[in-house]
Amino acid sequence: MPFLDPDRSETIGFQQEVARLEALLEASRQIHGALQLDDVLHCALKITVKELEADGAFFSSNGAIETARQTFYGDVPNGWLEINGKDCEACASVPLLDKRGRLLTTLVVLRHEKPLSLEEHDFLEGLALQSAVAVENARQHERLLAWERAQQDLAAARAVQTSLLPHNIPEIAGYGLDFRCRTCYEVGGDYLDIFLLPDGRYMMTVADVAGKGFASALVSGSFRAAFRAMAAAGLPLDELAGRMNDLHHNDGPEARRKYVTAIVMRLDAERHELEMVNAGHNPGFLTDEHGQYHLIKASGPPLGMFPKTEYAVEHHSISQGGKLMLYTDGLTEVSRGDDEFGTERLLSTFLQSTESRCGVFLDCLWEELSEFADGGKQQDDMTALALIRYRAEGAAA
Repeated sequence: MPFLDPDRSETIGFQQEVARLEALLEASRQIHGALQLDDVLHCALKITVKELEADGAFFSSNGAIETARQTFYGDVPNGWLEINGKDCEACASVPLLDKRGRLLTTLVVLRHEKPLSLEEHDFLEGLALQSAVAVENARQHERLLAWERAQQDLAAARAVQTSLLPHNIPEIAGYGLDFRCRTCYEVGGDYLDIFLLPDGRYMMTVADVAGKGFASALVSGSFRAAFRAMAAAGLPLDELAGRMNDLHHNDGPEARRKYVTAIVMRLDAERHELEMVNAGHNPGFLTDEHGQYHLIKASGPPLGMFPKTEYAVEHHSISQGGKLMLYTDGLTEVSRGDDEFGTERLLSTFLQSTESRCGVFLDCLWEELSEFADGGKQQDDMTALALIRYRAEGAAA
């Protein structure tokens, strides 16, 4: 019987352990070098089969990673999805856990010749630990890419929505006109439009889709297309509002939840006459030359809530020095703690202003709203339109 040197045996064991650690380090390097989840899973299986000289390896169907169910390497028998690594003598398994201890998936090794040794089990557990970290990193990388794509889509959507606002404010003889529009998020549900009709009158509207964000922005874009088409047809405003209401209502329950409040106005600048319909919107403000004001109140519910709704048209003359403001509730709902800016404050600001330039008035209003909020975050989309008829001696716009 040959003599076995204990020191030599210990040296060989130590060398094998070092080799196994080096293999695990190399495996870790390869696995962490993969960014895509599928690549991480495939790399882990390939290393498992080669290092353990296994017949095959796969990830079981349990756990949080759906894509792992279709990932295997080497010789894997039919029906492998049903094997969990515990009911098969030729199998060994080890779980992949996330940092909270939740199961991601289970790595199963098939080796028919002989079961894994303790050292091989240790290697497999170390590999599973590194694989779990790499899987979480890959999933985080995928979430980051998805977030970046979403940000790019939102930026594009914002650019499109901004492009739908009036590019050039019409120059109306004897009048000043301006607007401001600021969304709460990247895109919003407020809609403002100003355009010249074929008969020489001006159509203006301020509308607000229920809610905020991308869904409201989609409805806002659809509303714009329908509104412009009907306005160009020269419909009376009450009929236009009724048709817009039915069109929106007929789009189904999801559209009804995204109902639209709106004030629609038509201005005859030669006769200084206004036609207005308020569909469930905040009251508009209209003053005369003496500073007396009139509230343009709603004559019906928001567009899209109820079918076959009728709306009433208000007719007004706008006198020299008369002013008009239309706005969305994002202005009145600016808050400081439990205190809202409110309609009364907004009306008071409007009445007290002596500014004849609409743009300057709106800039001052926005500053006042910002000061009132005292650094608080904007909670809703904010849109306002201001119109003034100059006096005979008129100031320039």
